[in-house]
Amino acid sequence: MLLENILQQKNSKCFVFIYVIFFLVLSVCANAGNKSKKHKVPGYAVASAHPLATAAGIKVLASGGNAFDAAVAVSSVLAVVEPYSSGMGGGGLWLLYHAKSGKTIMVDGREKAPAQATRNMYLDKQGQLIKGLSINGVLSAGIPGQVAALVHIAKKYGKLPLSKSMQASIRLAENGFRIDPIYIRLANFRLKSLQNSTESKKILLDNGKVPAPGYLLRQRQLANTLRLISRQGHKGFYQGSVARKLVDAVRSAGGIWTLEDLKNYKIVERQPIVFQYRGIKVTSASLPSSGGIVLAEIFNMLEILSPAKQKKAHLIIEAMRFAYRDRARYLGDADFVKVAVKKLISKQYAKSLTQKINPSRATPSSSLTNSVSGSATTKQESRHTTHFSIIDNTGNRVAATLTINYPFGSGFIAKGTGILLNDEMDDFSSKPGSPNAYGLVGAEANAIAANKRPLSSMSPTFLETADRIAVLGTPGGSRIITMVMNAIFGFEQNLDAKQIVAKKRYHHQYLPDVVQYETGALTVQEIDSLQKKGHKLKQIQGGYGNMQIIIWDKQKKTIEAASDPRGIGAAKVSVNQ
Repeated sequence: MLLENILQQKNSKCFVFIYVIFFLVLSVCANAGNKSKKHKVPGYAVASAHPLATAAGIKVLASGGNAFDAAVAVSSVLAVVEPYSSGMGGGGLWLLYHAKSGKTIMVDGREKAPAQATRNMYLDKQGQLIKGLSINGVLSAGIPGQVAALVHIAKKYGKLPLSKSMQASIRLAENGFRIDPIYIRLANFRLKSLQNSTESKKILLDNGKVPAPGYLLRQRQLANTLRLISRQGHKGFYQGSVARKLVDAVRSAGGIWTLEDLKNYKIVERQPIVFQYRGIKVTSASLPSSGGIVLAEIFNMLEILSPAKQKKAHLIIEAMRFAYRDRARYLGDADFVKVAVKKLISKQYAKSLTQKINPSRATPSSSLTNSVSGSATTKQESRHTTHFSIIDNTGNRVAATLTINYPFGSGFIAKGTGILLNDEMDDFSSKPGSPNAYGLVGAEANAIAANKRPLSSMSPTFLETADRIAVLGTPGGSRIITMVMNAIFGFEQNLDAKQIVAKKRYHHQYLPDVVQYETGALTVQEIDSLQKKGHKLKQIQGGYGNMQIIIWDKQKKTIEAASDPRGIGAAKVSVNQ
């Protein structure tokens, strides 16, 4: 009515002004609509380390669930079909992007040390490490966080009840699934530990021996526990009959868990680490993961160094060396120790580090100021830990890395629960300066303390430019961070999803002072040049890692997903019709 009255006025200037404003408003609205349409996700995708987990995630998305419901489904299925990598007796980090609010958070479901844990619990009277005590058996197990994380994600961010999103995991535990070659290889690797647990021997082995290919693995006790969790949520695991059985089993075997440890476990929502690298916004895990901080240090240094091709490998290795030195020296659970995160991820700090890097010579790790005393040796890589990536058709996305630490965790299943316990206590610095199972050394910041979370390398990550978004991560122990680094290089080079996960990798972690590399990761010329600069190199046989990635190209309006060819995983994309 107001517009009509104004248009009836004989003042032509007023008419022209209103006419222009009116059409400007229409134009803005139209452009907003076009922009929204342009950036609409063209479908949904799941990439995980196991085909059965990927199928479960896709089914949940197809039935009306969102990315967070699918994350619950995938996590719980992996707990059944990859007992060597993750489980309800372990923990993990779930990086979530909530499209409606535009917020990114990290759900910290990392395990915690029991309240009765002490700093020197793995040392003998002479102060020496007791071999295997932080890896095998109940004393190596932290209080699990995965169940709490899944319940929280479903309740706060999901659309479906747990009973629906956990349906596939319950069925697979009850009816069984055919074991894969990785299961057989890692069961052989951890056979003694599995045989030492009555329940593990009965459930995970075949008459006390490693099952043959195609063996149907049924876990009926686990199915019952999963069913209880799906009905009762947090209380179904951390209180009641399951909690009592867990504590009774652990304490009967010489462990230190209490009912209060389980009852008091809480997840924490944390702000992830965010930094920019040559136009790429990188969002990765924050403490108690070292992933985001170490990545930020590496890329801040490389942005300053701008390595030319002939010196690129050398300078990347040096950046890794200095960043991993800081990991060992400064990082730990920020709820217990003060960590200068802002300083460590700042450009100014990176500049101070680059001034210590010799462009023509390797820096001996032992020569670094504030170095951690001790030694480390390279360890046999194992396919412990797991990762999955998800995006739904509204733009919600999840990158999650889950673990029970060493293959098959502690090797101990608590009677009557089917729950295989982690051995995450080994991720603490049991004796500062001494390496853990993956050759990583640490200082006081990561020393054992009651209710503390051990430092992790898990690095679920989002990458974003104006045109593309990537959701990615990988297992691989201490090498996780540099594998993600390698993927960021691939994303920067506009490689597709399959090329990124297949890309050859190399790694340096400060101690041991050696460059570990896959066959083909370095050219003959690069190897010769690095050796002349003073680097020690070790070739890794058979490759390492198991990366899962999804890339949404907003300009091409496509989604692609890929699972690492080094593993047995599956990636599936469903395009909107």
